[in-house]
Amino acid sequence: MTDTPLLRLRKVWREYPSGDGVFAALKDVDLDIHSGEMVAIVGASGSGKSTLMNILGCLDRPSRGSYAVSGRETAELVPDELAELRREYFGFIFQRYHLLGDLTALGNVEVPAVYAGKGREARAQRARALLGRLGLEERTGHRPGQLSGGQQQRVSIARALMNGGEVILADEPTGALDSASGVEVMRILGELHQEGHTVILVTHDMAVAEHADRIIEISDGQIVADRTTRKAQAVRKLPPPETGGSALEQLVDRFREAFRMALLAMAAHKLRTFLTMLGIIIGIASVVSVVALGNGSQQQILENISSLGTNTLDVYPGKSFGDMRSSRIETLVPADAEALESQPFVDSVTPSVSSNVTARFGNVAATAQVSGVGEGYFRVKGLDIVQGSLFNAASVKQRAQDAVIDEDTRDTLFVNGEEPIGRIVMLGNVPVRVIGVIETSQSGPMNSDSLKFFVPYTTVMTRMLGQTYLSSVTVRIVDDADMSAAQAAVERLMAMRHGTTDFFIRNTDDIRETITSTTQTMTLLIAAIAVISLIVGGIGVMNIMLVSVTERTSEIGVRMAVGARQSDILQQFLIEAVLVCLLGGVIGVLLALGIGAVFSWSGASFPMVFSTISIVLAFACSTLIGVAFGFLPARSAARLDPVDALSRD
Repeated sequence: MTDTPLLRLRKVWREYPSGDGVFAALKDVDLDIHSGEMVAIVGASGSGKSTLMNILGCLDRPSRGSYAVSGRETAELVPDELAELRREYFGFIFQRYHLLGDLTALGNVEVPAVYAGKGREARAQRARALLGRLGLEERTGHRPGQLSGGQQQRVSIARALMNGGEVILADEPTGALDSASGVEVMRILGELHQEGHTVILVTHDMAVAEHADRIIEISDGQIVADRTTRKAQAVRKLPPPETGGSALEQLVDRFREAFRMALLAMAAHKLRTFLTMLGIIIGIASVVSVVALGNGSQQQILENISSLGTNTLDVYPGKSFGDMRSSRIETLVPADAEALESQPFVDSVTPSVSSNVTARFGNVAATAQVSGVGEGYFRVKGLDIVQGSLFNAASVKQRAQDAVIDEDTRDTLFVNGEEPIGRIVMLGNVPVRVIGVIETSQSGPMNSDSLKFFVPYTTVMTRMLGQTYLSSVTVRIVDDADMSAAQAAVERLMAMRHGTTDFFIRNTDDIRETITSTTQTMTLLIAAIAVISLIVGGIGVMNIMLVSVTERTSEIGVRMAVGARQSDILQQFLIEAVLVCLLGGVIGVLLALGIGAVFSWSGASFPMVFSTISIVLAFACSTLIGVAFGFLPARSAARLDPVDALSRD
C-alpha cells in the first residue's frame, strides 16, 4: 500500500428526486481506499452501500462532492473517459452475474479486452488462462444457461480480471450462491487480494465481511464505522495483456465484435427480426416491381408507337386537323414528296391518298380501305413482309395495279386457304393483283375493321380518284437527326415551295414523348406510394429497435460496466438496424424478381423490365433506412446511464 489513496471521496452526496423533495442515499461521505486493500462495505438494505459502490466504480456520479481515482477527478470526465476508467481500473462482480447470454464463457471473459483494444490472440489466451485458473477450462465453450450459479460467478470473476482488475468491486458476490459455492468464491477473492488486487466487497453478511482487512459500516447514507481487522500484504499481481495492434486494428476489432453481437441478437430473436424487416421487404419489393412494371409498359408503348413508324413527320393540307378548308387545298403534290426525299436528313418518304371501296374475291365481299402509297411506305412505317414481295418505284411510275394486303385481309378474303399471291381482287371497279402480304399493324389509325390494301399512289390517284393532289406526305427522319430541327427544315422547304403555309405537320416524336412522359409520371406516382411503404417500414424498424433497446437494457449496462464507449453501443445497435434493413432489401429484391417471373408466366401482354439502377437504389434505400431509423434507438441505447441500465432486469 502507498500513502496516496487510490480512491478518494470528499463530502460526497448522492441525491435523487422524491416527490416534491429529494432523497439522499449518501450524505457527506469521506473515504480513502488504498491500493492493495481488501475492504468490506456493510449495511442493511437501503443503507446506501450499493450506491457507494456504483460511485466508486464510476457507474454513477455524486450529486455533489469530489471523487478522484488515482488523483483524477471524475467530475471533470466525459462519459467515454469514465468508460476508460472502468476498463483500466475496475472489474465488476455482480450478485446476478450479468453475463451476456448469447456469448460463451470465453466470449464473456473477452468482452472487456475487446473494448480495451487488446490483441485477439492475446485476449483469447488470457481468457483461457483465467478460466483455467478458476477451474473452468472444460467450460470455455458453454453459454451462461449451461453453467451453474457458482460457475457463472467464476466466469464473472474472470471477466473482472481480464483487463488487470486493479480494483475488484464485488456486489453481494455470494448472495445468489449456495454455501459451498459461496465459500469457493470468497477463497478466490482472498487469493486475488493476496496477489495485490484491491478488493471492495459490498455485503450485508458479516460472515462475508470478516474476510476483509477493513470493514466500513454504512447506515442511512453515512459511514458510521471504519475499522481495520488486519494489515494487507500485497503480492505482485497478474499483469494485463498487452494492447494489440494499431488504433485502426483496434477499431476494426471493435467493429467486428459489434457486428458479431448484432448477428447473434438477430439469430436469437428470429421472429422479431423477420417482423422488423417485413415492412422493408414489402417496400423494396414494391419499389423494384413498380419500376419494372413502368419500364415494361413504357417499352411496350414505344414498340407500339414504332409500329406506326419511328421518327416520322406527317405533312397534311390545311391549318390543323378539322380544318374544313383542307379538302379544297390541292397544293400538296407528288413533287413535294420528291423534294423532301432529296433532303440529307430524310431516310425515306411516302406520298399518301386513300379511298374506301368494296373488295370482292369470289363470293366474299367486304369494305376495304385502299391506301395509295409510295414504294417507301413500308420502310417509313416499319412494316415487315411475311409473304410475296412489295411493289417498287417502277410499279409506282407505271401505275401498276399491284396490291399488298395485311394478314387480317388475307384471312378474311381467302377463307378457303387459297394462296393469295397472284390472285385478282376487285377494288370497286378496278382489278388488282395481290403481290405480297405484310404483318398486321396492332395499333394506330390503320387498325380498323376495314380490309387493308396498299396500292401505288399513282394507281389510286388516276384509276380510282381521278385527282392530282395528295392527302398527306409522310417523312421518315434518319435516326441520329434532331426531330425538332428536321421539322423546322421541312416547314421552311414546304413554305418556300407553296409560297404560303397551307399545310401543317404532325410530329410522331411528340406523341412518343407525351406517352413516355405520362408513363414516367404514373411510374413515379406509384413509386412514391411504394416509398411511403418504405418509410412505414423504416418506422417499424425504429419501433422494434426501441423495444430491443428496452429488452436489452441490462446487456447495455453490462457492456458499459466493462468499459464500452458510447460509440461502441451506438455502433452495435446501428449495425443491427442496417443489417435488418439490408437483409430485408435482399429478400425484397428476390421477391420482386419472383413477382416478375410469375407475371411473365401468367402470359401478360408485356414483361416486367428490371433495372439494375433501381435494384442498386433499393439497396441504398435499405442502408439509408437502417441508418436513419436505427440511429435514434442506437443513440438512446448509447446514452443510457450505466447504473440505471444495470438495475433493469
